[in-house]
Amino acid sequence: MNPSSDSIVNFVTHPASAIWLSLVRQERAIAVIRSAHIGLGQQMARAVAAGGMRLIEVTWNSDRPAELIAALRRELPDHVIGAGTLLSVADVEAAIAAGAQFLFTPHAAPLLIHAAITQAVPIVAGALTPTEILTAWQAGATCVKVFPIQVVGGVEYLKAIREPLNQIPLIPTGGVTIENAHQFIQAGAVAVGLAGQLFPQAAIARGDWSMVTQQAIRLREAVQSAVPKN
Repeated sequence: MNPSSDSIVNFVTHPASAIWLSLVRQERAIAVIRSAHIGLGQQMARAVAAGGMRLIEVTWNSDRPAELIAALRRELPDHVIGAGTLLSVADVEAAIAAGAQFLFTPHAAPLLIHAAITQAVPIVAGALTPTEILTAWQAGATCVKVFPIQVVGGVEYLKAIREPLNQIPLIPTGGVTIENAHQFIQAGAVAVGLAGQLFPQAAIARGDWSMVTQQAIRLREAVQSAVPKN
């Protein structure tokens, strides 16, 4: 069943959704954690938090993601912890039960969007084509994740998409780097999401968390420098 138009209006104007979207526009970057071990996931989150990142997504294909989200909510109360790579309504419901404060899906699925709407949790649905992006937005998504952005042209694709769809807040992922993140913000992205770029495998392997923190600092500086000045 698709969400009713009343549900969509209520969700888009819901204070929690509005506050989260305002925070996204303020922060401009989301750290995406995909971890094979829950303890490693906690260390990854601590490192990017130390670098000033406040929006942290835990992918649902991480080790014990519900436990990790709950642990991070306790440990990092001044940060906003979400869940990503959600593929089913059951995933959405489990993530919300674990305390996820925002949700990401890799695809445009109205049923998943509706599941989030009913509990007033911000949801960012994944899409790639103009049709998919508009479908996700019309279904009630708070923002739309453009994924994977790099394989379809990167920044130039985002610019082209925004010409007819500039009213939709877009978050590109999948090919965004610390070096090009500012270009996506300048092109009109409301924020960017990064995973592997923030967590170099060599640094993780040797437990060099200060390097991860420095990566987070670099990313924040890059996106903040690209925000248009009023």
